Amino acid sequence: MKQPDEIGSMAELRAEIDALDARLVELLAARTRLIDRAAELKPSENMPARIPARVEDVVAKVRARAEAAGMDADLAERLWREMIEHFIAQEERVLGKGDRA
Repeated sequence: MKQPDEIGSMAELRAEIDALDARLVELLAARTRLIDRAAELKPSENMPARIPARVEDVVAKVRARAEAAGMDADLAERLWREMIEHFIAQEERVLGKGDRA
């Protein structure tokens, strides 16, 4: 991946963004597979889909990492909270506690 100041045209910039988007999707797909596994493991450990302390721990870590990386921590928090809610709903469906749409 090129550094922003190494990019000389909008076409090149867009290609870098597209490549980064592809990597982000791959990483999010990997996170989804881990959430699927969590939904398989939680029943044997009597754990619910939503564990508020874990949610807040994840968000705190994300905020700290975002700040360290020079990213807007508020944006990172909003993105992760949205993602976490989606994954909790996914787990609840697997665990039989959510809507089965």
